[in-house]
Amino acid sequence: MSSTEHRYRPHRRLAASLALGLAALLITPPQQQAHASPADPAKAEAQWIDRDTVVWKGAEHAAAELEFADGGPGHRIRLTPGALTPAERAAYPHLKSLPAFTVDPRDRDLARNALRNRLIATQQRSSDAAPATTGVQIPGVLDDLYGRAAQHAHLGPTFDGSHRPTLSVWAPTARTVALELDGRTVPMRRDDTTGVWRAKGSRAWTGKPYRYVVRVWAPSVRKTVTNKVTDPYSTALTADSARSLVVDLADPRLAPKGWSQLKKPLAVPLRKARIQELHIRDFSVEDRTSRHPGQYLAFTDSRSDGMRHLKSLARTGTSYVHLLPAFDGATVPERRSDQQDPAQQPDCKLAAMPADSDRQQECVGKTAAHDAYNWGYDPLHYTVPEGSYASDPEGPRRTTEFRRMVQGLNGAGLRTVMDVVYNHTAASGQAATSVLDRIVPGYYHRLLDDGSVATSTCCSGTAPEHTMMGKLVVDSVVTWARQYKIDGFRFDLMGHHPKANILAVRKALDALTPARDGVDGKSIILYGEGWDFGEAAGDARFVQATQRNMAGTGIATFSDRARDAIRGGGPFDADPRVQGFASGLSTDPNSSPANGDAAAQHARLLHYQDLIKLGLTGNLADYAFTDSSGRRVKGSEVDYNGAPAGYAAAPGDALAYADAHDNEALYDTLAYKLPPGTPPADRARMQVVALATAALSQGPALSQAGTDLLRSKSLDRNSFNSGDWFNAIHWKCTDRTGDGTSNGFGRGLPPAADNKDKWPYAKPLLADPALRPGCATMTATSATYRDLLRIHATEPAFALPTTAEVQSALSFPLSGTHETPGVITMRLGRLVVVFNATPHRQTQHLPSAAGTPYTLHPVQAHGADPVVKSSSYQATSGTFTVPARTVAVFSRTTGR
Repeated sequence: MSSTEHRYRPHRRLAASLALGLAALLITPPQQQAHASPADPAKAEAQWIDRDTVVWKGAEHAAAELEFADGGPGHRIRLTPGALTPAERAAYPHLKSLPAFTVDPRDRDLARNALRNRLIATQQRSSDAAPATTGVQIPGVLDDLYGRAAQHAHLGPTFDGSHRPTLSVWAPTARTVALELDGRTVPMRRDDTTGVWRAKGSRAWTGKPYRYVVRVWAPSVRKTVTNKVTDPYSTALTADSARSLVVDLADPRLAPKGWSQLKKPLAVPLRKARIQELHIRDFSVEDRTSRHPGQYLAFTDSRSDGMRHLKSLARTGTSYVHLLPAFDGATVPERRSDQQDPAQQPDCKLAAMPADSDRQQECVGKTAAHDAYNWGYDPLHYTVPEGSYASDPEGPRRTTEFRRMVQGLNGAGLRTVMDVVYNHTAASGQAATSVLDRIVPGYYHRLLDDGSVATSTCCSGTAPEHTMMGKLVVDSVVTWARQYKIDGFRFDLMGHHPKANILAVRKALDALTPARDGVDGKSIILYGEGWDFGEAAGDARFVQATQRNMAGTGIATFSDRARDAIRGGGPFDADPRVQGFASGLSTDPNSSPANGDAAAQHARLLHYQDLIKLGLTGNLADYAFTDSSGRRVKGSEVDYNGAPAGYAAAPGDALAYADAHDNEALYDTLAYKLPPGTPPADRARMQVVALATAALSQGPALSQAGTDLLRSKSLDRNSFNSGDWFNAIHWKCTDRTGDGTSNGFGRGLPPAADNKDKWPYAKPLLADPALRPGCATMTATSATYRDLLRIHATEPAFALPTTAEVQSALSFPLSGTHETPGVITMRLGRLVVVFNATPHRQTQHLPSAAGTPYTLHPVQAHGADPVVKSSSYQATSGTFTVPARTVAVFSRTTGR
């Protein structure tokens, strides 16, 4: 990223305004003059939570003060020992045991001035000669004084009926804010009630680059700074996000042909959604039939191999494409001339290197910070499309091309989901890639007890519990929905958001109507990662948007229960060979001691089967069934690592998946876990078994793009920055070696940073040519998977709307004492589905089915997989026979 720090020449009127403001700040009652200001403390352990109350970790139960000054004599706000009110304890549960202080009523009017200056808490303690001091966290009092008024303000560029723009930014703690517009400085006016600064302009401003010039106290560097910073509410940017642009997204010049009349595929309810997760660059960068490799416009290349494949998935039941982050990120150079290619380095002929070499990852690593690749979980501007995917990153062309991408996907029969990452920013403090924290320092990020920024999300964690960060989330999502016609949103680390924030998003979307907004907001689906960890875990700070808490809201969370049971173990196992239902546990064991002895494997497999059964119901908490031990249990009574496995209140609350962009791709997981001698054809069949447990479940299901083609990332468990070499999808396969069009397995040892501890396991696998599937195997796997999608799409029983209907229609008749390890038999209305994960042909005897005619489902009977066609059913005994490593669906032909 290019720096946004440049010299600033103040406007005369602005300078005069500043002088008046400073004079006002110095007018305080004589009794408020304090002693000389203490040195700035390194920590901020005091928290000013509202206009009346300060909480201070480690303080004594004695009088204290807040001191503020701007270079000269200090001023003080007196504090007396107090206690949190019930409302404050509810709002700040993590602070309820800390010493609390009440602001002296005589000093309350000083708060607004104090917040625009350096602010320190002091207390003279009996045991110390010098007063104790600490910095002060201010988000709570900012919300109290300004947030409620500002939450309805229109921020960023807005336009009146004559197309004249107003630029608005919330900066209540700033001493001054000016607008740097196309190289000149324009004064901005402050609304003292809301803390919003505004500048109104003429139509000549449209298309001009701008930044805000913010003079503000920055606790991270403990001094007053002048920041030149882009607009957090930017609608368009110059290349590399150097400047915001005054752009009206409603300008018809930014709309591609047919945009206002865009006809979308029929809305699919969340409980029935089948989703392909896809990275924009992965999709086309190595597709030789695409005219726009690596770009938004690749989705308009209707005859490319990639688009043909997406259309085939859409025809058979895939309803959504989930795009990994496509908003403006901080990492990738947006101009192609600035992007480095590892293959262009000396001695980096990647395709010529051995399959188990460490040289490929070394070459990729040398350019990783400057190449064209990143997953995009590095937010810089939340509401502008990423420029590196545009044909030209300068100006608003990225807006038009993003819209054309949505048109292309919709035209292929697919609705569009956008991956959004409001839980963190790329940086905070005074970093060049920090935006929010250089406008209102210390507000937009979640701070720990000592004032440091929380980083449990990976990076500088935001605080959507604060009014204006929560508003930013809602406003941004609504903009994507209205202006880009996005059909769904996936929230990264949603458990770090308050539940109330996500429900506010839902409410705002539901208010969008086709007549007024051009979109039906109620048809937009929402789901996210409801993981419970970090500083907010256990509802420590607020009621989180976690798996358990989101049940019953109509907003789904990813379910790790069946995922782990399908794959085996967990994503962070030291030994990656821990097996599961679809990777041979007990029925086809490998040699890893991590799996335990035969008895332990048998017991664990049966418990895994209970988790998968529960996943097939939609992970319902109240679904009652007989578990593998013969007990009658509810889903909430099944154990998952000490927590209830079932948490969903209705189908649609839990999203099923066997793989996604995080952790190893499914093919790579099975490469580690299946016995090394397992032939590629059998590996492929186990891949379909794994995918089927999600594809044939109640509720939404997701799979990573390319998984149906046995996509591999050469065993890379975290390929966020591993470049095209490890990530690109190869839609068209050839069996020629060295041409880069295989499934991706054997492209060298995965990058050392996240995988080196697994290299001893990976090296012999990558060196084994038998683990690289041929084109026929890859093509057959995809066709077999699409048959399962078609069955799901055409059978209403796979989309039941209530727990009661699932309880009535779905059962596991052999669960318990008659259960076969490695086999799950599910009865669903007129269907019987047998999941056989074993290496042997299996028979399942259902006495209750005897005399009822069943045949193999017509889709499979006339489908792509010749093996499943040998499945059979004997009506006299109610016996279903299914080949090894096969999922067979039987349908009742007449009947009761």
